[in-house]
Amino acid sequence: MNKYDNKLLELEPAAAWTDAFPIGNGRLGAMVFGGTSSERIQLNEDSIWFGGKKGSGRKLSKDKLSEIRSLLQSGNLREAEKQAMLHMTNTPHYFSPYQPLGDLVIQFENMDDPEQYERSLDLTNAVATVDYQIKDVRFRREVIASAVHQAIIIKLTASEEQQFNLMARLSRRPFEGIVETLDEHTLIMKGQCGPDGIEYASVLKAVIEGGSCKAVGNYLDIEGATSVMFILTAQTSFRQTNPPQAALEEANSCAALLYEQLKQAHIADYEALYQRVSLEIPYSNREGMQQIATSQRLKQYQNGAVDTGLELLFYQYGRYLLISSSRNGSLPANLQGIWNESFTPPWESDFHLNINLQMNYWIAETGNLAECHTPLFDLMERMVENGKETARDLYGADGFVAHSVTNIWAETDIFTAWAPAIYWPTGGAWLSLHMWEHYRYSGDIAFLQKRAYPVLKQAVLFFQDFLMENNKRQLVSGPSVSPENTYIAPSGQKGSLCIGPSMDSQVIYSLLEAATKAAALLNEDSELVEQWLSMQERLPKPQIGKYGQIMEWSEDYDEAEPGHRHISHLFALYPGEQIVPRHMPELAQAARTTLERRLSFGGGHTGWSQAWIANFWARLGDSEKAYTSIRQLLEHAVHRNLFGDHPPFQIDANFGGASAIHEMLLQSHGDELQFLPALPKAWPSGKVSGLRARGGFTINLEWDKEKLQKAQITATKDGQVSIFSHEQLVFKVGDETLQAQICKKSDVYSFQMKENECCTITLIP
Repeated sequence: MNKYDNKLLELEPAAAWTDAFPIGNGRLGAMVFGGTSSERIQLNEDSIWFGGKKGSGRKLSKDKLSEIRSLLQSGNLREAEKQAMLHMTNTPHYFSPYQPLGDLVIQFENMDDPEQYERSLDLTNAVATVDYQIKDVRFRREVIASAVHQAIIIKLTASEEQQFNLMARLSRRPFEGIVETLDEHTLIMKGQCGPDGIEYASVLKAVIEGGSCKAVGNYLDIEGATSVMFILTAQTSFRQTNPPQAALEEANSCAALLYEQLKQAHIADYEALYQRVSLEIPYSNREGMQQIATSQRLKQYQNGAVDTGLELLFYQYGRYLLISSSRNGSLPANLQGIWNESFTPPWESDFHLNINLQMNYWIAETGNLAECHTPLFDLMERMVENGKETARDLYGADGFVAHSVTNIWAETDIFTAWAPAIYWPTGGAWLSLHMWEHYRYSGDIAFLQKRAYPVLKQAVLFFQDFLMENNKRQLVSGPSVSPENTYIAPSGQKGSLCIGPSMDSQVIYSLLEAATKAAALLNEDSELVEQWLSMQERLPKPQIGKYGQIMEWSEDYDEAEPGHRHISHLFALYPGEQIVPRHMPELAQAARTTLERRLSFGGGHTGWSQAWIANFWARLGDSEKAYTSIRQLLEHAVHRNLFGDHPPFQIDANFGGASAIHEMLLQSHGDELQFLPALPKAWPSGKVSGLRARGGFTINLEWDKEKLQKAQITATKDGQVSIFSHEQLVFKVGDETLQAQICKKSDVYSFQMKENECCTITLIP
């Protein structure tokens, strides 16, 4: 793993929040600005949300639901949306936002006019570093967010003794709580996020070598120290009955250890995840890139420069950000991961279920970070309990339902007042598929039985009651929407609320596919499975419309915005598998037409949308268009610190872009492996190791001159491997050639592997 492809570098302190470097341990996050006379470290804790649960338990009569459906079927769109807004939306409309923990501010004496300044973030060990020189003294600052010790730790050192004179304070302006002195080395800040909100406590402790430290007012005043270690811990009432005590115990535990012990424990824990995947693609002037600021490289790239190293950095940055914002015991990564400086962030910095939360986790399984998926499953299991009440109260249905947004309280009602997004009962179903995917990659039957199948079953039970029959005797959803898009009815009326949007049918098809297969594996619910298979048969299949596109609605409506950012009706292509291009050329061509039409009208103008488009092109096997989308993502939709941009900052573009690179290198949908299915000419040679594939396989690949040279498959369980390839392949396990054991049919090689067995694949010369 080359260090030049795994390091962000700047030659000056951050001037803006999106210039700062993010660190995180899943629960605690920080943005490191790297100032010399004054350092700001902006802080987050994942459970600091304003206010409490907002669900109203609102009920909708069956008569009113039937009325809304009838209005839609008769074409009275405005009245249908009015009745839905009056009778289905939550009171209040909006839930409260995710908020910052505050700032740690360190004010230094005599630190003006630094020379040889460098600020870096090393993705290989998750250490943020600030280095500079003043006169003849070299100063170094390291900042880590330790998941092992649940603390943010800042270590200040200098090349000479007794160089540190500084003051440090905690702030949560303008909602600063009570700041108290616990002893001469320790401050605590505590408060509450609104009358019924989360109670929080953050502790700042200083451990110094030489000099003195005393607590005065809101400050720790340090004079003449040779080195300083700051320990920042925080806890809230979401997890703790006594947050101040819990935070103090964590800080004291860290203070009993040397910094090197804390650092090495952090690195060992982090590297166990990050080092699993390595991606190397040769490019010119690799060492020279070490001297160029990342923001300058980005600017050059945006002006047309070739910089494969920046693309590799962006890929590994996505993996870094997921490790840093989603760990066992934390909440899932929200719209901003864990990093948010605003008390009123865009879209409450919540969990959006109509693409964004799902996109955050597209890299978890293939990117060999399955443990980082766990917080999503924890949230979903809480959502099921709330979603059962919502299903019963709003729809008179069994099972569980979730709509377009949720929050720390796992709420499932219809929030906000924007019709094109909110009346969408498929959010919970889409999320449920992530649990099925986790099983498909791991083969963990205990997880399937205890966690995944119960959620899948409850999601199916809802649609078993909710789906209605249309005039073609098909089963369709309604009222619903195609997320955030608007259609033009034959009458000229514009509407969003509808019956049977294509995305719903595609998601429900995938849900039924997962639930029936899971039930069969577990030998459960055979009678229900028969009903579910019948439901699946009656769902509308993807249809081709008048422009040659995949239809977005059950009728071939025109769109009010042909270049809309959402392309929900291609769910069946990615992440779904209802459209497998090599088996379904007509639908694949219609998907291609859909993308071309969207882009011709200005689509892909937001970061996450461009990332999704890159994944679509990769699934279609169009390597050059997939690569163009990656380039456009970096050219138009990232900040100077490589954070994704909606605009404003949203982290899904980081995760979605990394996912597209996975899809370009390895695909494992449709029960087949494909090596380098969308390899662009810009990456003619390279190697990748540690990627995961459905079926329980770990994959290493090497290629040269745009052709596969060697692949290695390691099985984590017994199972069949099927590989699609036009090339003639040779298979070896150890020294034994397996050619006689290979079944080949229509360019698909199939054979059995045993747990822990490794198979090496090469081309026949």
